[in-house]
Amino acid sequence: MAMHTAPSLRIPSSSLSLSSKLPLSSPLSLRPFPRRHRSLVFLVSASLDAKPTVLVAEKLGEAGLNLLKDFANVDCSYNLTPEELRTKISLCDALIVRSGTKVSRDVFESSEGRLKVVGRAGVGIDNVDLAAATEFGCLVVNAPTANTVAAAEHGIALLAAMARNVAQADASVKSGKWQRNKYVGVSLVGKTLAVMGFGKVGTEVARRAKGLGMHVIAHDPYAPADRARAIGVELVSFDEAISTADFISLHMPLTPATSKVLNDETFAKMKKGVRIVNVARGGVIDEDALVRALDAGIVAQAALDVFAEEPPSKDSKLILHEQVTATPHLGASTKEAQEGVAIEIAEAVVGALRGELAATAVNAPMVPAEVLTELKPFVDLAEKLGRLAVQLVAGGSGVKTVKVTYASSRGPDDLDTRLLRAMITKGLIEPISSVFVNLVNADFTAKQRGLRITEERVILDGSPENPLEYVQVKIANVESRFASAISDSGEITVEGRVKDGIPHLTKVGSFEVDVSLEGSIILCRQVDQPGMIGKVGSVLGQENVNVSFMSVGRIAPRKHAVMAIGVDEQPNKETLKKIGDIPAIEEFVSLKL
Repeated sequence: MAMHTAPSLRIPSSSLSLSSKLPLSSPLSLRPFPRRHRSLVFLVSASLDAKPTVLVAEKLGEAGLNLLKDFANVDCSYNLTPEELRTKISLCDALIVRSGTKVSRDVFESSEGRLKVVGRAGVGIDNVDLAAATEFGCLVVNAPTANTVAAAEHGIALLAAMARNVAQADASVKSGKWQRNKYVGVSLVGKTLAVMGFGKVGTEVARRAKGLGMHVIAHDPYAPADRARAIGVELVSFDEAISTADFISLHMPLTPATSKVLNDETFAKMKKGVRIVNVARGGVIDEDALVRALDAGIVAQAALDVFAEEPPSKDSKLILHEQVTATPHLGASTKEAQEGVAIEIAEAVVGALRGELAATAVNAPMVPAEVLTELKPFVDLAEKLGRLAVQLVAGGSGVKTVKVTYASSRGPDDLDTRLLRAMITKGLIEPISSVFVNLVNADFTAKQRGLRITEERVILDGSPENPLEYVQVKIANVESRFASAISDSGEITVEGRVKDGIPHLTKVGSFEVDVSLEGSIILCRQVDQPGMIGKVGSVLGQENVNVSFMSVGRIAPRKHAVMAIGVDEQPNKETLKKIGDIPAIEEFVSLKL
């Protein structure tokens, strides 16, 4: 798909310009970006007039459905064709799938920006196009813990059933035969099991295999050695694992690096008579190569719960092979696991729709829950500073460089600013475009539009109890609609603090002010003389505009001052013109939050 790019953020030329007492022009106009790049905000809570709609495309446990129904309209439509899914998705805010539904780029495009979250009821997310989800600002969450034990138990069940020929012997007895000599098995005790992928499921399989008296080794480039040592497992290289194991149990995700990782070349390195269990992903095995290895006796037996194509074809040589035990993707299929997965994914999806960042998000930077809680008051501040700053840019100017300064008594390593940067990006981009920004797509969206955001930390003396003292946003190399917003460094500058949990604007340009960032703000530069507050207040009162805050900042008495006025609603053009007609007012601007 062709990507929409722009050399910089352009401020529409028709935007409001009120410098030097010019009359108010047309309201701030939006330059739309292509519809296909729209995404929806979910990381900051927004009030909704109606319940969101969740499409459940594959069977989900009743407990999970009940959780969803308490919060949203739930559409359970199973076995949708790709065309039917694309048709439905534009009416849905969330989509829940298992492994059988492909959530491709076409699905995100067809959603026309409405889809906020995709929930994968299970561990793997290889059936979801993560790159497309990120581009469209859609959060992807999974349920990685609820079916861990069930998958591990099924892996052990297949391991034991394969070693003792349970499935083949059962079929033989039911066909009227009694072949005790044919189905002599092998013992597990003392044998070496290689666990390939030492994540949650792999770890649980290793624990249970140790209990069966097996020697367990594992390969996983990301597994911590101390966790392996704690349960008596040795981490080894890939080649050592497959060449020394009597049994191999696969627990790795399907990625480009692991696709068909067991193939003719790797089978050739294995100990003759090795036995293989796969309850992970079918695509990690080259199935044709496995048939050849079985026929050659390199692989004595295989027990498979997953396949490259599900369900496999009825004439599959692999499925029909006498030395293969097959189950129809039953790894998570226990009553307890099904309910657990349903609850876990429902909670993650509802949380995302409420504006919370799910702990199981897979395409957004992980921000710890305690950090989210602590930074929550500053999230609103960051977005509103971005909104104010970009609205101060004169029409036609291109926003290319933004500098954000965080002042804190904490050390640089104790302040995670990714969420704040995303919200500043949101504030900068949304007022001048039709794209919506969140933590998932903020960096992507900024890069796409040629917007370079740099961050600076100012370390203050004092108690590190509060994460931040103030946040400052500067936009360089632009003209301003309000000349007084240009600081001594030549940049549009706004600065804010959180006071009693409420964001406040505390500096505009070089002028100190103090106004709550709520509703709309009027900024006026005037000659510092008595009665100015009363004159402006009278105009607003006559026009039935309610003032929430008013603050005046000045450089020196009887010189120039900047008045910051918080109002509950944005004044109309006539009201603003009356303010501009006050003789001592030199310039003014109305900004909408």
